[in-house]
Amino acid sequence: MSRDRRFPDEVAGPFESPPRRFEDREGREIEIRAHDGSEREYEALASMYGEFDPADRAQGIPPSDDRRIREWLDNIFCDACLNVIAWDGDTAAGHATLVPDDDAHELAIFVLQEYQEAGIGTHLMEALLGHGAESGVGKVWLTVERWNQPAVGLYKKIGFEISDSESFEMEMAIRLTDGSDEGG
Repeated sequence: MSRDRRFPDEVAGPFESPPRRFEDREGREIEIRAHDGSEREYEALASMYGEFDPADRAQGIPPSDDRRIREWLDNIFCDACLNVIAWDGDTAAGHATLVPDDDAHELAIFVLQEYQEAGIGTHLMEALLGHGAESGVGKVWLTVERWNQPAVGLYKKIGFEISDSESFEMEMAIRLTDGSDEGG
């Protein structure tokens, strides 16, 4: 479904692309890497999403049962999608993806409950946006439930601007390139 989205005129960033390492607020050494396509990473993410708190699911994602989780992962691990994963050792602590949508990409981000509020979401989004800019992504949008002020605050801090707030969901957008070299 094509629709007219409003994107900021100003380019945000720059954002550092993965890999990147940092210590989170809980003292854990976290590494963010681009998805490598391996079965090990796929299984770690399937496991992460299986543990996801139902209260943290929004707009039907991530799915809640194993079959639907795997179907969803198969869809977002396509060649056109970009994915980055936050790792605590061999444990997938968070995942963010950019999915093509007309001339832009939709962003989705998920951090396991026990890793939330430790700074991982900020690093994960910045790494994904850096990976996106490096891959030629020009415009990114997302939706967030308007009551989710921690998420809205994070998105604004990174550079997202509100583009539509007509419903209970708020749409936010960011520009990664000036448009002259845009691949989407």
